[in-house]
Amino acid sequence: MSCELESAVESALGQVQNPSLGTDVYKAGLVHDLTVADGNVTVALDTTAVDPSMARGVADAVVSAVGGVDGVDEVRVRQVTPQSPAGGGHPGTGSPGHHGTAPAHGHGANTAHDHTEESVEGTDAFEGIERVIAVASAKGGVGKSTVAVQLACALAADHAVGIFDADLYGPNVPTLLDVEGPVRAGTDDRPRPVETGGVEVMSTGLMNDSQPLAWRGSVAHDAVTDLAETTAWTDRDTLVLDLPPGTGDVPLSVLQETSVDGVLFVTTPFQSSVADTRRSVELFADEGVPVLGTVLNMASHTCPECGDEHPLFAGGTDDLDVPVLAELPFTDDVQETAVPGETPDPFAELAERVTERLAEAGHIDVPDDAVDVRGLDSEARYDAVADGFASVASGDPFHLVSDRDPTPVREYLGELAGVDDPVLAFQPFEVEKWGSETWVLRTRRP
Repeated sequence: MSCELESAVESALGQVQNPSLGTDVYKAGLVHDLTVADGNVTVALDTTAVDPSMARGVADAVVSAVGGVDGVDEVRVRQVTPQSPAGGGHPGTGSPGHHGTAPAHGHGANTAHDHTEESVEGTDAFEGIERVIAVASAKGGVGKSTVAVQLACALAADHAVGIFDADLYGPNVPTLLDVEGPVRAGTDDRPRPVETGGVEVMSTGLMNDSQPLAWRGSVAHDAVTDLAETTAWTDRDTLVLDLPPGTGDVPLSVLQETSVDGVLFVTTPFQSSVADTRRSVELFADEGVPVLGTVLNMASHTCPECGDEHPLFAGGTDDLDVPVLAELPFTDDVQETAVPGETPDPFAELAERVTERLAEAGHIDVPDDAVDVRGLDSEARYDAVADGFASVASGDPFHLVSDRDPTPVREYLGELAGVDDPVLAFQPFEVEKWGSETWVLRTRRP
């Protein structure tokens, strides 16, 4: 990401006025998240405090202003809502809030950027669910869905669990759980999950009579997000999300538009599968999703004649930079229909390891004097940042913990420090995403 382009985008946003509050969208606290990468800009915008008749105009103005910046090829406006009752603005703190998708509706006004587009997104598909565990794989055929289903069944022994089958190219979850559709809608027209053994199940495989699926990328994305957003889950504390294999548009979009607490990768020990998994782990980590670990599936087979255990594939996991949480044998009991609360021992142990890793992933490594603005309203955020920054001597580190992307706070810190160019003055300026709702900023006072 170019610092110069990011600074230019921030300056452009500073020129967009919020007509309801009489100030720019930054100072009004409407910008919750800003991502600039390879000419693509995503702005998370909270317009809940804006007069509804003006909200669309504000979003259009953001697209026009950012689209007019040299080097910007595409602009996306993602509509978010506050995470806490206080909600409100920030001096650059931002969780992507609640995510979802609505159709793109236009192009930027600047004719120099003919490919500038806007899309406005809505609410978190899994709002109200305490933790969401994604199960992913770099390629198909490694047993990802089997692991996802068995993990959900193991967790169901102690938790209210749901499983969402986002693998619409191969929706195998209903078959593995031996459940059938059709899905029924309630009085609110929202689809109700199918229930088996206390586990709630939602899948496109319950809605299409097992006909072959050949989805185009954009249609697939919309199908998954629409189903995720509208599903009427009951009171679930845990959701297992079975992602499509690979790192295409659908799995990445689902991760970006939902609050995922951790991802578990499934691979075989085969060398190429491990190499692909390593690259996928890096990509998912770049998206800010904590990688809990990997499952080595089909690791071995026990000979029925001699009882000796033999590896099925040559290779190993030396190339993986994340822990292996389980090495699963190729046995009949793993292939049997999953039963909630009654799972083979290897999966029960995996569920324990996943739970432990989730707790570890929630720990934020920052010093005690870090400024934590999570859950604060706009004015309190400004005050906390100002007070914390005032206590830092020139050259000393400054840490900020936020529930929104804190990148825009650089401009405010520049005002506090009295510098002309915050981008040059605050070096290093590192923002790291921890989980789905926490960001950490590390910088030094000039």
